[in-house]
Amino acid sequence: MARTWREALTLQLGHYANFVGAHWLNLQEAALSRASAREPEICSDVLFREGRTLNGQKTYTPRLILMDLKGSLNCLRQEGCLYGDDKIDCTVAWKGTVTTHKEEPPVKNHFLQDLSMLEGQTITEADGGPRGFSDHRGISQGNMTQGIPKALRKTYHLEGSVQVWSDYLRTHLHPKTVCVVRQYSHEGEADRLDAFGQGERLLSEPAYLQDLEDRLHFYIEECDYLQGFQVLCDLHDGFSGVGAKVTELLCDEFSGRGILTWGTVPILPPQREPVKDMYRLLNTMLGIVHLASQSSLFCPLSLNGTLGRRPQAPVSFPHLLYDSALNYHSSALLATALESLSMPYRLHSSPLSMAQLADALNFSGRKVVSAWASVPFPVGCSRSLPDVLCSMPEAMPWKCLSSCGDAPHNRCFAQSVVLRGIRRARQTSNLRPGISPYSRLHACDTGDEVLACYLQTLYPGMLSASHVLEGPCKVAAPYPQFFSPFVNQQGFIMDEPMSCPRVVESVPVLSSFQSSPLLHRSLENLHEEISQVDVRRWAAFFSTGLELAEFHEALHELKNLAECYRSSFEFDEAGSH
Repeated sequence: MARTWREALTLQLGHYANFVGAHWLNLQEAALSRASAREPEICSDVLFREGRTLNGQKTYTPRLILMDLKGSLNCLRQEGCLYGDDKIDCTVAWKGTVTTHKEEPPVKNHFLQDLSMLEGQTITEADGGPRGFSDHRGISQGNMTQGIPKALRKTYHLEGSVQVWSDYLRTHLHPKTVCVVRQYSHEGEADRLDAFGQGERLLSEPAYLQDLEDRLHFYIEECDYLQGFQVLCDLHDGFSGVGAKVTELLCDEFSGRGILTWGTVPILPPQREPVKDMYRLLNTMLGIVHLASQSSLFCPLSLNGTLGRRPQAPVSFPHLLYDSALNYHSSALLATALESLSMPYRLHSSPLSMAQLADALNFSGRKVVSAWASVPFPVGCSRSLPDVLCSMPEAMPWKCLSSCGDAPHNRCFAQSVVLRGIRRARQTSNLRPGISPYSRLHACDTGDEVLACYLQTLYPGMLSASHVLEGPCKVAAPYPQFFSPFVNQQGFIMDEPMSCPRVVESVPVLSSFQSSPLLHRSLENLHEEISQVDVRRWAAFFSTGLELAEFHEALHELKNLAECYRSSFEFDEAGSH
């Protein structure tokens, strides 16, 4: 019997959210392009949809709505290229003098140039060009073949050429996907979407609200059964207000569907303008409160060490050499974690829906969770999963991606864990007959049992749901090659550094959603910091439509939210100081 909770609709709201989303789409398409003849573990129809062009060609595009400001598309057509008509009638009815003004098209980087050639286009064509390449469901495009083309298996050094997220997006988009907010811009100091109230007001305008509803209903009406919504929303600017209105709309109109929301924040520069930094702080607080209240589950997603203004070093990974100043790098890490975190409701073998995943983690009012990941998971070429886990008896090697700092203790209320990239033969110890198991982990019969046993040891008495998958995370171009020399082509950790250059094509990843007491400290610190702000000094922030009463109510809700994560051992720790 076919499962009925398959389809999910993704919304990306804000510039950095689209940086993360573009990498996430590329990771999904890389998995599609490399799908083997056997049935893949991932049900791609959860996030992608079939369609047909005007010529009857099959298409396979993400079920996605994204919003961004003017200046964020660069070479990307807002309407996409799949359903357009290249034979445009340019006849001019005016009989008088005509003056033509031609704007030079944006310069494509090397990656986009290769994509253009693969799609049978000349590099110098001035129309912006189609984006993406065919997947296994396929749009037939000239010289495309099954899998990743050789031209895209090389290393692209895009660090100096990526200005916006569309500079490295390779996935085809449906005409109903891209919504550009023309009245605000990324460039300059004027016309910026800086404050929560601006975002709320934007979605109160009939034109934008009706456009969003039209896009929503287009995707939803073709679903057999919609399991819910994935929302990526920037917290640090006015898109936090946009997200508040969007999740309110989803909650009101689609009651009972899962709404999983990730609040994205880019890595903050060491030197920041005080006004912008204060706006970021206020937007973040308001976004967390509103998004958490209207979502089934809310997760901050950032490599910053803290949500507040106190500077802390960004999260570091032992086998990555990423540049924290580049959104292109940091968003790739968050997208890699997101690709694994979302697996429980995207698998063929899992009966879990988005709403059920949220229900398992958000009891007792704890609708905020933290994200953790190990990229790449430190497994050697020949070691088994029990061997690797036994070598780390005290703590998992993952890092927090929710600006909560390091966990001093292995404690959580509930968690969902996914480990990817461990072949079945190496998921267990496979001891020869007569050999006694070295540990409880070595006695397990399946990889799922190994991970579940380890989590029970590490988090005794806690609810842990876990999945172990054979398929790794595919990191095809234009994913940044920021791996240490100890990482080989398959993402495994070598004892000695690689002597010759290599392109890492896949990585094993360990990820976790946690409802953790650590969130009490993070949310309480944010509350204390904002409580000390003299809001009378920031009248401009409130002039955009946000009422002071609404602000103080949100601050009170943040305090209540933080209290949900206080547990008995925190009282013990507080009494010992």
